[in-house]
Amino acid sequence: MQIDIEALERATLDAVAPPEIVEIDGWLLPLDRSTIGRAISAVPIRHDALLPQQIDEIETIYRSYGLHTQFRMPDQDSCRNMHAVLELKGYRPVQPTLVQVATANTNLSSTPQSPVQISAEPSMEWKSVYLANGFDPVDGANRIKALSRSVFVQYAHINDGSTPVASGTASCSHGWVGLHGMRTIPQARGRGLATAIINALIKDALRAGPQNLYLQVEEANTGAVRLYRGMGFSTAWRYHYWKKSI
Repeated sequence: MQIDIEALERATLDAVAPPEIVEIDGWLLPLDRSTIGRAISAVPIRHDALLPQQIDEIETIYRSYGLHTQFRMPDQDSCRNMHAVLELKGYRPVQPTLVQVATANTNLSSTPQSPVQISAEPSMEWKSVYLANGFDPVDGANRIKALSRSVFVQYAHINDGSTPVASGTASCSHGWVGLHGMRTIPQARGRGLATAIINALIKDALRAGPQNLYLQVEEANTGAVRLYRGMGFSTAWRYHYWKKSI
């Protein structure tokens, strides 16, 4: 699959929508006070011809907004010079994460699964999963805020009786369908609820026509990586968040 890096990164920020994005040559700088790494990290929209001196400019911009600077940098050979300069400036790579992609004919289940409710607006049921016991309430509130701010997102949830037990979203922009915010409450895991939500969201999104699919998953989340592999997703590249100790 030919990947348009810029389109995918713009689609990502369309989904986890920060209040403001500053653009400089080759970079998107999302500005938010959030716990969502993608919504607060400077990210390159190409993986070559990056200029290390831009790091100073990016730091100045974030500082002018009263925000800490961090970077979401691909683990590509073409970015090694950037890594070296970041390391010299005191940044360290953490949280290895996979950008995974699939084509529109990915392996979707055709078997009946748990009923999924999809809406164009964030419902109270959808929100309640992120605030359920077992999740960080601050992070959950930030995810609700960012995903609800987006104009590109469809919201899905599953109820067990009258209790919401799983939520997720799909965003459609720049020719990409992105999966974001997949959550299942701890006591409901192992029942295929995430698979049901993913299937429903992708099928709904693809009614608008063929589009490529993407998601981002922490490398350490082996269960999710295995699930996505079974659905036809493969890794396009890996990145780390580069942060300074605060």
